[in-house]
Amino acid sequence: MTILHDHDHPHDTRGSAMTYLTEERSVDTVLGRNDPTADTRLLEVMSSLVEHLHQFAKDVALTPREWEEAISFLTRSGQLCSEERQEFILLSDVLGLSMLVDALNHRRPSGATESTVLGPFYVEGAPNREMAEDICLDGKGDSCLFRGRVLDLTGRPIEGACLDVWSDNAEGYYDVQQPHVQPKWNNRGRFSTGDDGTYAFRGIKPTSYPVPDDGPVGQLLRRLGRHPYRPAHMHFMLSAPGFQKLVTHTFVAGDPYLASDAVFGVKPSLIAHYEKADGGEGTHQWLCEFDFVLVPADQGGQDSAPPTSD
Repeated sequence: MTILHDHDHPHDTRGSAMTYLTEERSVDTVLGRNDPTADTRLLEVMSSLVEHLHQFAKDVALTPREWEEAISFLTRSGQLCSEERQEFILLSDVLGLSMLVDALNHRRPSGATESTVLGPFYVEGAPNREMAEDICLDGKGDSCLFRGRVLDLTGRPIEGACLDVWSDNAEGYYDVQQPHVQPKWNNRGRFSTGDDGTYAFRGIKPTSYPVPDDGPVGQLLRRLGRHPYRPAHMHFMLSAPGFQKLVTHTFVAGDPYLASDAVFGVKPSLIAHYEKADGGEGTHQWLCEFDFVLVPADQGGQDSAPPTSD
């Protein structure tokens, strides 16, 4: 093993006040070790991260025991991650970071439908269905007719817009969470608008459900006195030639968790009203009408959203 002495180090800065870390100079000392020729964006992000992280530790006078608990929390979160579960994204969700990143990257013009996070239960390749077809394959839950229009910013209908839709089932689970219980593609489908820009499909009135709360993030929520529930919602991903992709939800008006969504995904403009009607034979049918307004592709902004654990 080669021993590198101080005088052999290519970045030796002996005699500099910033060579050794102290409480007062901690940020400057750490940042001084970075190579100024490294990636510009990486330097910008890491410089800000170090500055805020060190200031946080100083603000709360972080103790060694608390530091160890934080490391343990992150370790346990990583150990839970798999193809079916992402505890770190869930942590980002409940801290409001996921929605903040979405907001920073999806500033939309007045009149356009607002975005929200994609969620972890989106599955590519959902079947194309005929307009007004039923996406509920297990026959459970209150049936609901979803219909409306897809428009541009001037109110003109958009022909050939694709609506990729998905929701939980009557018990609050997505099909991928219960692969041996629910039919494949239950409560999922893709629909394309005609020249009038209208869409229609049948599903169920969504139900509220908790995010996975049996791990470190769930324990954190309980210690903070917070619940893990998401208000009932229907997922939509809309795309059309010449327009930005839109990833969003519509939320059920009157849901008790609208103002306390565990992942902060609710926006007032996305709250949809459900009209109740007599479906006959003791069942109920609901109607949810909602119009979507897309933004032209050349009007700036982004067309993707970070995944979450909802």
